[in-house]
Amino acid sequence: MALDIREIRKGDAGKANIKGVKWIVAGIAAIIIALNSFTIVPAGHTGVVLTLGEVSKKSFDAGFHFKIPFVQQIETMSNKIQVYETPASAVSKDLQTVSSNIAVNYRLIASDSASMYEDVGEDYKTVLIAPVVQECMKSATAKYTAEELITERQAVGDEVKAALDLKLNDYGIYIEKFNIVNFDFSDEFNNAIEAKQVAEQNLLKTETEQKQVRIIAQTDADKKVIAAEAQAKAILAEAQARADANKLLNESLTDKVIAYEQLEKWNGVLPKVTGSGTGLLINVPLDDNTTANTQSSAQAE
Repeated sequence: MALDIREIRKGDAGKANIKGVKWIVAGIAAIIIALNSFTIVPAGHTGVVLTLGEVSKKSFDAGFHFKIPFVQQIETMSNKIQVYETPASAVSKDLQTVSSNIAVNYRLIASDSASMYEDVGEDYKTVLIAPVVQECMKSATAKYTAEELITERQAVGDEVKAALDLKLNDYGIYIEKFNIVNFDFSDEFNNAIEAKQVAEQNLLKTETEQKQVRIIAQTDADKKVIAAEAQAKAILAEAQARADANKLLNESLTDKVIAYEQLEKWNGVLPKVTGSGTGLLINVPLDDNTTANTQSSAQAE
């Protein structure tokens, strides 16, 4: 009888253990299901929904979302600005080999994340961006000479960026910025550029020196002209002054000569004044002849 009781107790304990295990398994299963019933999409990302491996048309924005456990899977695609740096080799318009380092800032448009995942996958940088960047860089470089690539770097960069946008925007990739970090040419070309710069500097120096010489010569010539004009004006003024002085002297001498002659011919007799009803007659005797003539004229009247 005691043995039977022990066996019954063992049976009850076994059943209890099995029931406890079932509850534990159910709890673990519930936790697993609960954990797979939601997802959190990080900021700056889009959640691409896969339902049994098929890409759904609806995507999840950043934040908390529910999903069907074990049926739906969420793949995140970054929509942040990313940087792609790579070396590039091309040939210029004048057939110079050009090596350059370029940097492309790009981002994936959120609304195109699902189609990008479905058509290309997560490694779209290698599949799409890398070959398109090399192609556009070669195409733009071929339009410029090696020297123009240096002087027109901004224009070259703008042209490459426009070409990248044209080829990648349809895939949902937007180019934020394109930078040409540096250009590198062959040693022969670098030496030629250096020699040209030296020649241009020497030419500029020579032209500057010649210009200075011309300025000095012109200044000296102007000074001489000004001095000559001043001297001519001085001579003219002096000649005019002399002429005016001679004129005054001549006029003065003429008056004095006449007065002197009159004094020389005057006989010392004061002038006589005779008059009538019709007028006056002034007789100024200068000598005997003039007096006789004057008296004869008076008698005749």
